Amino acid sequence: MLSVRHLTKFYGAHCANNDVSIDVHQGRIFGLLGPNGAGKTTLIRMITGITLPDSGTITLSGLESVDVRRERIGYLPEERGLYKKLTVEAQLRYFAGLKGLDARSASERIGYWLDRMDASGWGTKKIEELSKGMQQKVQFIATILHAPSLLILDEPFSGLDPVNADLLIAVTRELQQSGTTIILSTHQMDQVERLCDDIALINRGRVVLAGEVSEVRSRYESDRIRVRCTGSVEPLMQIPGTQVVDQTGSAVILRRDPSTSVRDVLGSVASAVDVIEFSVMQPSLHEIFVRTVTSSSAESAAA
Repeated sequence: MLSVRHLTKFYGAHCANNDVSIDVHQGRIFGLLGPNGAGKTTLIRMITGITLPDSGTITLSGLESVDVRRERIGYLPEERGLYKKLTVEAQLRYFAGLKGLDARSASERIGYWLDRMDASGWGTKKIEELSKGMQQKVQFIATILHAPSLLILDEPFSGLDPVNADLLIAVTRELQQSGTTIILSTHQMDQVERLCDDIALINRGRVVLAGEVSEVRSRYESDRIRVRCTGSVEPLMQIPGTQVVDQTGSAVILRRDPSTSVRDVLGSVASAVDVIEFSVMQPSLHEIFVRTVTSSSAESAAA
């Protein structure tokens, strides 16, 4: 669907993107991750045609045309851009016109999406009268009015309460099920775990980790172990080479030291309690993010 090959972008002496390559497949949700200043926004701006790369290629559905990308992409930027004195309906009609929608189609789609986003009755309100979360919903509607084939969402949950965040997640999944391909850029790893099929992690302008979420998680050995036992859990508090992370009823989560193997922990646990469950917990994307960024930053500093 979207193929990015060997993109490099300099701003003066600073290399914002260094030989970046990613593939975003049709109908999937792709998480674009990285710490602040990693180069994510620069990459998004090149994909959308706002800026041009110094080298490398970008193709959307096999076409390199910047005009095609601008026509087929919907982009919700992290920095919001609504005209505060306009009403919601006037604002949405304006954006619909920019994307080539006729008045009738625009009216139908505006009505549908205001209703779907629990924003019925907002049409006559001015943008400045809306809360930050309400404005966020209006900008999201503006982004999808022209039914883009590729939707790019940069921190879409910012300013949303849990109810509206869940609504946006539900709508994002509906768009995916209807065939829309989505790039999600966010620091909220829990949302990435809930939504994304694939990820790429960028640090200091380079892709340092990429793949399907399940496959990426399988590469990393967790240091957390869940144990359930009969009787008292007190002996589990003293297992050599571990620290207790959490304890609920008969279940205890241990974190093992790097010098202590899973086999060592199993042996100590089996000799201390009557084991019902002993399982190595899969690392979260948050843990993987921190480990990878810390490691790649250290390598860059040492180079």
